[in-house]
Amino acid sequence: MLKGTGITKSFGGLKALNGVDFEVREGEIVGLIGPNGSGKTTLFNIISGLVRADSGHILFKDTPIHRLAPHRIAALGIGRTFQIVRPLMDFTLAQNVAMAVLFGRDPAEKPAGARETALGILEFTGLSEKAHALPGQLALEDRKRLEIARALAIKPEIILLDEVYAGLNHKEIEEAIELTFRIRNEWGITVFLIEHVMKAIMRTCSRVIALHNGEKIADGDPESVANKAEVISAYLGAGYAER
Repeated sequence: MLKGTGITKSFGGLKALNGVDFEVREGEIVGLIGPNGSGKTTLFNIISGLVRADSGHILFKDTPIHRLAPHRIAALGIGRTFQIVRPLMDFTLAQNVAMAVLFGRDPAEKPAGARETALGILEFTGLSEKAHALPGQLALEDRKRLEIARALAIKPEIILLDEVYAGLNHKEIEEAIELTFRIRNEWGITVFLIEHVMKAIMRTCSRVIALHNGEKIADGDPESVANKAEVISAYLGAGYAER
């Protein structure tokens, strides 16, 4: 469904990604892991068109997207969240999501219909009781759910989730894991997610890709990747990997 070949990106003298290959198959939940600065968000930014790769190619359902603008990539069916959420602070949750519906993949949506669709999405993400609240009134967990709701509002076929579990407590992580499965199982949306919470990665992902210093060091099932010496060394140091 989504395939990248030889993705390379430098910022000045820093090579953020160096010849990264990846693929996500339809219906998968794939995790992207790695220490801070390993290139994970840069890869998401390239996939979604916010940053242009220096070299390499990305195909979405056999369509090249690595030279397209973000709005055109979104229109093809790629939605995403951001690690630092930036909702429209002067608009209610319902209005935030309705605007995403109006500017999403269905140009026939009218304001009244967009509002109804938005309320349905808020119910799906557990925010229906706060539909008329402002984003500034939300706790962290709900701000992250709003970010997911806005991404779902464009009707994506694949969604890129950037650290949606970060900063949550145990109960909130469990609820976020459940929502991730529901996005795939009930809405039929493929999921590609960045995460540091390994519990969530091990529970949700059928496959994990690991990056370190801009290079792919592992790709496989969660347990084999988590136990790979290169991955342990990247996270904890060579001494732990030797043990």
